[in-house]
Parts: sequence; structure tokens; C-alpha cells
Amino acid sequence: MRLPRRTFLQLAAGAAALPALPGAVFAQAAYPSKPITIVVPYAAGGPTDTIARIMAERLRVSLGQTIVIENTTGAGGTIAVGRVARSAPDGYTIGIGQNGSHVVTGATYQRLPYDLLNDFQPLTLLTDAPFFLAGRKTFPADDLKGLIAWMKANPGKIIFANGGNGSITHISGLLFMDLTGTTGQVVPYRGNAPAMQDLVAGQVDIMIADPVTGVPQARGGSIKAYAVTSRSRLSTAPEIPTVDEAGLPGYHVSLWHGFWMPKGTPQPIMDRLNAAVAEALADPTVRGKLASIGQDIFPPDRQNGQALDAHQKAEIAKWWPLIKAAEIKVE
Repeated sequence: MRLPRRTFLQLAAGAAALPALPGAVFAQAAYPSKPITIVVPYAAGGPTDTIARIMAERLRVSLGQTIVIENTTGAGGTIAVGRVARSAPDGYTIGIGQNGSHVVTGATYQRLPYDLLNDFQPLTLLTDAPFFLAGRKTFPADDLKGLIAWMKANPGKIIFANGGNGSITHISGLLFMDLTGTTGQVVPYRGNAPAMQDLVAGQVDIMIADPVTGVPQARGGSIKAYAVTSRSRLSTAPEIPTVDEAGLPGYHVSLWHGFWMPKGTPQPIMDRLNAAVAEALADPTVRGKLASIGQDIFPPDRQNGQALDAHQKAEIAKWWPLIKAAEIKVE
């Protein structure tokens, strides 16, 4: 059957116009069409890795694709963050990070191969949780005041572990010693999980512990818990006093997490991912899992890129002057 000339010309004109549309439009319409990778800057078993896996399990349902966890450890998280910065901005690489990888490293590392504020697109805030100061179970001091007194009486002798050079636990430990007028031997690890393993084994004396790896060990009697670094006690371990109660008021440090995308990720993909993350954070199962490891979820009005951008900049304004004034550097 022959088409009327006018109909034929209309169809031909429409077909000719199709190639002029950006290819990204078609790709976004089908997004996601393959597995998505979440790049984790720290070792498996630590807080960042655990949060990533809880989120990945639920995002798989919302997005209908496999979510792959890639632990890229080392250099205080900078290797993984660099990996995200160099990734294609197509929505298939998500970086999970925290104030260690996305705030502290900007002041402690002299030559980062990326710009923390200009080479990424903030996706959303996720969780926030305080640390607590922990010691091996055989350490002589039984409370925070006793720990500080021991360190003053034995300058430079304590072995102070952290989650990596330039990490938030590294900086928090240095701040603790500065505030208390004490010194110690600082030992970096590739994340809090391996540091906690050595604390339990008695290979190191103290560390700034996170609720994910530390609370089960404290409640099981494998380590000593001296004080929580916040104004309120942990819901998962209410028996641990706060630093204000234990004798070091004002020593408040928390570990917050967020998702970042490579710069240039199309807005429709950002919107799709943001909706999926918000859905995951509202899921009762996800909320229960995060609460069980001491994580507070940021409220819905802060689960967006604008809030993460503002939060990161506020943290930079808080921490960078302190780090630079203390001349803390990582080569």
C-alpha cells in the first residue's frame, strides 16, 4: 500500500530528526541497563563498607540491577576517591565517602590528583554516628581519666591505632593527644576493621573506634570502651559514658557518610539515583540495620546533593584550619 505523500514526508522528517537527539537521552531512558559499582575507600568490614553493603542490597531492588561493591583501599581513601573522579559520568560508578575521605584528606595530603569540591557531583547525605575511645582489654586504665593519667605518666609509650594516614580517626587521635597534652606512637591501618582486629588481639593499646566494628567487641568484653565522642550516648551501647561525662568535655567527633558521583553525571540519572537512595533510607529494614550499628540517618530534607555539598563545605571550614594549624601532613 502506498502512503499519501504528506504522510510519507512527515514520517521521513521525523526519522531524519532522530539522530539529532543526544545519545545520552536514549541511554538515560534505559538507565540502569547494567550493574552499578559502589567504590568503597576502606577495607571490608569497616563502617563505610558495611553501610555501602546495606544500601546496595536495597538499591538493587529499586534500580533492578546488580550493585557491585569494590573495596579500593589505601592512602587514607584517596585511591578510591581518585578512581571515582576518573570514572565515566554515566551513572554506573558511585563513590561512598565520609569526612575522612572527603574532608580531612584535602588538608593533610599535599598533592591530591583531584579537587574535592570541583571534580564530583554530590548525590546525598546518608548517615552520621559518633566514635568512641577504646582500649585493649588488658590496658591498665579502666576509665578515661585513668587513661589520660597513664599517658601523661608514660609519654610516647602508648600505641595509638587509626584507620589510615589522613583518615578522620587519625586526625581525631591527634586532636585527642593535643587536647590532653599527651603523646603516643601512631600506627595507621587500611581501615578501622583491621585496626580493631589488632586492638582485640592486644597488638595496639588504644584507637578511635566506630560503632560498627567497636560496639560488638566492647559489649562482648574484648576491648574497653572509655567514652563516646558526642554529647549523647550511643543507643547501641548506652552504658558507655560521653566524653563530657567522662572528663574531656567538648571532644566531639562524628563519622558521617554520603554518596558522590563523577562530575558531569546527567541530571536525570542523578534524580533517578537520589529517588532510589531516599526510598532505601525510608525502608524499615534498612533503617533497622543502620540503627543496629549505631548509625543515625539524615532527615529526608537533607537527603539530596545540595545538603551534602553544604555539609561538606561546612566540615571543611571547621577542620581544615585546625589541621593546617597543627601542621598535620601526609606525603
